[in-house]
Amino acid sequence: MSLLQSVVLGIVQGLTEFLPISSSAHLRIVPAFFGWSDPGAEFTAIIQMGTMAAVVIYFRRDLWNVVTTWFRSLTRPRLRSDLNARMGWYLIIGTIPIVIFGFLFRNQIETGARSLYLMGVTLIVFGLLLGAADSLGSKKRPVESVSRKDAIVVGIAQALALIPGVSRSGATITAGLVMGFDREAAARFSFLLSIPAIVLSGLYELVKELGGSGSMDAGFGSVLVATIVSFIVGYASIAFLLKWLTKHSLYIFVVYRVALGLIVLILAGSGAIS
Repeated sequence: MSLLQSVVLGIVQGLTEFLPISSSAHLRIVPAFFGWSDPGAEFTAIIQMGTMAAVVIYFRRDLWNVVTTWFRSLTRPRLRSDLNARMGWYLIIGTIPIVIFGFLFRNQIETGARSLYLMGVTLIVFGLLLGAADSLGSKKRPVESVSRKDAIVVGIAQALALIPGVSRSGATITAGLVMGFDREAAARFSFLLSIPAIVLSGLYELVKELGGSGSMDAGFGSVLVATIVSFIVGYASIAFLLKWLTKHSLYIFVVYRVALGLIVLILAGSGAIS
């Protein structure tokens, strides 16, 4: 992998991890458009650590309050009703589905799920679901009203993002809107919930590579460059989306997903990309 490829893929990861358009699909589609080889699921999982660092730093105050209050609530029962203490449990609960399904279907995720046809279809289908949720959801609930039920529903939606093209942020924001959250609240909970999932996925693939059982072709330098670039661009993407959602709908992303999905299916079907 060249330096240019590393930079481009880092930008793609940073731009698409938090926008509801699927980073894993773009990291497969963009190389196909340029005639590059598929960087693979392992590369994708590891450079996501850059965007994970971006969301940790962006929400550092929220995370600090959640983590410290959750730990204190373990020995102080009166704190267990506090929003930050409850949020700690909700992030744990919401992460369980993706851990279970990610482990059970790890082989399929790294092989069969890399199909361009599958990504084209999921981009379209889940894009339309995002549009329906944005149109029909009540959008009245703030993030402070999050409950255990919300964590379970959004957590299950996050597990669907193991299929490239679904989009982790897209699926979780869709679920949040279905549960009645306003757009910004759905996005905030989505971003916070992404942290444990991205950390566990990235560490799993990193340990595999360091242990010699991984199959990633990219070298350490290429991965490092892509990760750093994804961090910088990812931080800007978070700020952009949260600001955008205060005044705009999600329809621009729906249109983009459907258009890209159709283009991928047409080009893959004609043999122009593979």
